[in-house]
This record gives sequence, structure tokens and C-alpha cells, in this order.
Amino acid sequence: MKAWRLHGPGGRFALEEIAIPAPKAGGVVVRMEAAPVLSYMRRVLDGSLGYALPSGPFTPGTNGIGTVAAVGPQVYHLAPGQRVALSPHYAVDERAPEPAQLLIGLTAMGSARFAAREAAALALQADWPDGVFAEFAHLPAACATPIEAAVAPARLAAIGKFVVPYGGFLRGGLAVGETIIVNGATGFFGAAAVVLAVAMGAARVIAAGRDEATLRTLAAACGDRVGSVRLTGDIDADATALREAAGGGADMALDVVGRATSADSTLATLRGLRRGGRLVLMGSMTVPLPLTVGEMLANNWSVLGQFMYPKEAIARLAAMIAAGTLDLGKVDLETFALADLGAAMDAAAAMRALDCTVITM
Repeated sequence: MKAWRLHGPGGRFALEEIAIPAPKAGGVVVRMEAAPVLSYMRRVLDGSLGYALPSGPFTPGTNGIGTVAAVGPQVYHLAPGQRVALSPHYAVDERAPEPAQLLIGLTAMGSARFAAREAAALALQADWPDGVFAEFAHLPAACATPIEAAVAPARLAAIGKFVVPYGGFLRGGLAVGETIIVNGATGFFGAAAVVLAVAMGAARVIAAGRDEATLRTLAAACGDRVGSVRLTGDIDADATALREAAGGGADMALDVVGRATSADSTLATLRGLRRGGRLVLMGSMTVPLPLTVGEMLANNWSVLGQFMYPKEAIARLAAMIAAGTLDLGKVDLETFALADLGAAMDAAAAMRALDCTVITM
């Protein structure tokens, strides 16, 4: 088969001919059909993001859509011929208080996200180093969700855009009829969060970000339950604008700003909540987030961190797609062949809002 192989951070990255893997115990081999490309994938590969990549040559790539080609021993609920959605998030199913986890095809994980990695996480990555940018992918069966949706594989691959914010909504307990703020709404996951919040029954969704034109386009695409607030960097003024847009304060907020160099928008989002509101953090920030104890107590706010999503998340989204409540047609899809991954990564780096770059096999 053909597979993209990275030989160390910043090393040779090429489409190579390698053997189709044989499934090992607990594993499945999937004939790949489509896979989304992360906006920051090129920076992962060149090492500039500092991700914990496998020690030897490996195939990168995270989510994807394909058909099961073979299953290994100790796989009980998957069979050749089934279409599946693949997730890179794999946590060991052992009776440990903090079982090892990783993002297959991307990075090992530690207690400080990509730092403080334990030996178990590195050993797990050594067992499962390869992602989905290949004609066949070999992943744990636990990473494969059977999916029956009358949607083309390339468009179905966009489920990877929605499943991350869905994990945040589940963590925060988003309920039908609530008002939610999405900070970072013009980004890859943020725009999906706006669409998804409407699909999940939010009464009002406030899309917050700095790009006013993109915010307007997003709000227009999502209907009259979506409003927008252009953030200025003035915490007090932005918080006031968010509270007003939310009708006096939001019930919940999702922060998905990536690699923020300032905490200003996150603090404004927090202060846009009503008393008793919840803020779920799923982005990243290069500076501390200063929280005032008195303010937190006076407002009964909850601030929650959430990494990825529970294992049943993709199946739930697939059910929403099948029911017509989540419309993947809102995604602006751009597809590339597997051999054109370089061009796909360039296109992905320029994605805004509802854009999604996908490679097809």
C-alpha cells in the first residue's frame, strides 16, 4: 500500500510503498476512504509545535472514514465490510486511576497535555504509532465506530470537525433551550460548535471572535438563533457585549481558541455568563488564565477542562446526521487526493469557519 511516512520531526516526509499491516490482537485494518486534515498538521510534522511524535518512522493523520478490511483476535463487534469512522483518541481500558492515552497519528499525552509523559503513554504509542494518511490504517478496534449514514465518505469525514466541540458540550451539560457563547467561533472547531449547538437545541448561540466579516457569514449560515459579537480585546466592554447579546448572560460557554497569547477573550467569555454558568476550556493558551476567587464564588461559576470526547460521541453524532438534525452540508468541503497531501496541508492552514480540507483515497 501507499502511506505517508515521517522520519522524525522535520525529517523526510514522503509517500512510500509499505506492506499492508496484519491486524494484531484488538486491532482492525481499515481500507481508508477519506480523512480530514488539521490546520496545524504541517507544524506538527516539522516539530515546531513540540508534539510527542513516535520515535521511529510513522504515518500521521487522525480521524477518518473507511471500510473494515480485516480484524485481529479479540475483536468481537466489528467485521470486514463494515464502514467505520475512526478516532485517534485511545485510552487504555485498564483499572488504573489515570489510564494512559494518546492521539494516534499525532502525539502521546501526559498530565500536562504534551509534557510529563509517563512510560505507559510512550509504550502505548510504540504499539500504535500509525495514523490514517494511507491506503490502509491499523488502529485499535476501540477507535472504530460503525457508521451508517447516506453521506459520501469525503463529507462524512467532516464529522471529525464536530466531534471535538461535541465533547465540550457533553462535558458542560448543554441542555435544550439554553444560551451558549462560543469563543473562537471563526476557527475550525469553533464554527462547527456554532452549527452543532443549534442542532442540539440551544435557544441562542453567540458566536464570538475578532473577524467580523467571518462572524456575519457564520451567523447567516446558521439561522436566526445565532448572533455574533466581535471581540475588541477590552475585557469589560467585550463581557458587556456578550451579556447583552445573550439576553443578560449565557448559561454556558465553550472556549476553543487555539494557542491564544492572551487570556482577554477567555476572561470576557467567562464574565459573559450568568450566575451559575459553566465555561468549558478546549483550546490552548500560552499564558496563565487569571481567575479571581471572590468573583468565582460570587457568581457560582464552573470552569471545566475537557480533552477530546467520550467513546460514544461519534455514534451519537452519526445518529444526529441520520435524523437530519446535524447537516454536514453546511461544511465547505475541499478535497485532495492522497498523493496531494502537501497541497492539502497548505489549504488546511488557510481554513476559516466552516471550511474543511479532506484527502480521499
